[in-house]
Amino acid sequence: MSLSIAFDNSYAQELSGLYTPWQGQDWPDPQLVVLNSALATALGLDASGLESPEGVGLLAGHALPDGARPLAQAYAGHQFGGFSPQLGDGRALLVGEVIDPQGARWDIHLKGSGRTPFARGGDGRAVLGPVLREYLVSEAMAALGVPTTRALAACTTGDRVLRQFGPEPGAVLARIGASHLRVGTFQFFAARGERDKLRLLLDYAIARHDPDLTGADHAAALFLERVGQRQARLVAQWMGLGFVHGVMNTDNTTISGETIDYGPCAFMEAYDPATVFSSIDRMGRYAYGNQPAIVFWNLARLAEALLPLIDPLEDRAIARASEVIDRVQTTYRAEWAAVFARKLGLDAPDPALIADMHQLWDGQRVDFTSFFQALPAAVLGDSTALLAMFDTPEAVAPWLERYRAAIADPQAAIAQMRAVNPLYIPRNHLVEEALQAARFQGDMGPFHALLARVQAPFDPVAGMERYASPAPADAPAIVTYCGT
Repeated sequence: MSLSIAFDNSYAQELSGLYTPWQGQDWPDPQLVVLNSALATALGLDASGLESPEGVGLLAGHALPDGARPLAQAYAGHQFGGFSPQLGDGRALLVGEVIDPQGARWDIHLKGSGRTPFARGGDGRAVLGPVLREYLVSEAMAALGVPTTRALAACTTGDRVLRQFGPEPGAVLARIGASHLRVGTFQFFAARGERDKLRLLLDYAIARHDPDLTGADHAAALFLERVGQRQARLVAQWMGLGFVHGVMNTDNTTISGETIDYGPCAFMEAYDPATVFSSIDRMGRYAYGNQPAIVFWNLARLAEALLPLIDPLEDRAIARASEVIDRVQTTYRAEWAAVFARKLGLDAPDPALIADMHQLWDGQRVDFTSFFQALPAAVLGDSTALLAMFDTPEAVAPWLERYRAAIADPQAAIAQMRAVNPLYIPRNHLVEEALQAARFQGDMGPFHALLARVQAPFDPVAGMERYASPAPADAPAIVTYCGT
């Protein structure tokens, strides 16, 4: 079977200087591990063709079909606060872009496809565990309605890759995204003082993500605000799910407003704003509670990159950019309040009630997801499960009374809560169980069982209670790694 894909490669055609043409590594024995057939069909791709040897060649990156323009993207970025003027896709390739049946443009992007000129000493490979983690978590986020890149497929490569715990199966993740433009992409040209290329990049990004701004007065400032609004809404959704991204560098902050680069990520279980899962985030820069401040910091770095395009007078450009960031902060506060109002089943945000709920959680190690699952019964008068989560349940009673008084229509509130509060998330002990089975036993059964649950996070399934339960008390603490 021949594989035919109609690529439309605007990035390669329009952004010379922001990439290096490159080919993926030739792997000894690439094998398809999991294919997202429903996503392939939605993109207008032939799922059966992707399962063929030619399809696996594409998904693993070592044998690409006609029309592909494989390239490693260049970008800069602040990593844990320190600026690197050149980063780029050290182990990744943008294979090409496809247009889906609805006319939307999507990147097909590979992670772990081999070293590129941007590798900076890395081996260019990925291993199966982190690849499957990104597959699970990104598909969970998509099912939860969070803007995200998505997993198209995972393949093993046939080689063994040395990592911190010894040799592991090499793997490649094929993912799709509305684009892979990042704050760091703009920083790349800004750091070099290449204003003309910065303008070209801005025009391209506007045409791709905000076409209504094409030719507008003050387009750079308007674009900055659009990006900020998308990121504000995104992080508010993260906060409402207890999601910890783990590495919110500017090169991991998208222009599209999609979640990207699921490396040391996880869902917080016991509520604690200081929650960190990343093995390298020793100072808690990217802890759960710090994510809103970091997204504003990252937006300020985008503003710095865009200053020459916002206004030729630097003082005036800074003033305009500062006004934009102030408005984005206001947007975030409103989005955050709206997220938690929906989770509580309220008709409108009640800032005091929401803030007091967070104060109730402090120091109580309340399971974040289970708390919201217990609310419907509490609204109807049975608060047993809810109060059992607290060491000091008597402190909850006044808040619970206020909460019930704020509910005008209990049945409507419960319906709303069940529509937005997930029963199933990728709980960390279940993710680790699935990854361990896949990595060391070659058993994909636990992975597929968990994937089925998180792809339908609101729908209870009889006999699947363990997927909705917190980790056992003796479960080890979870530490995540970036996979390099």
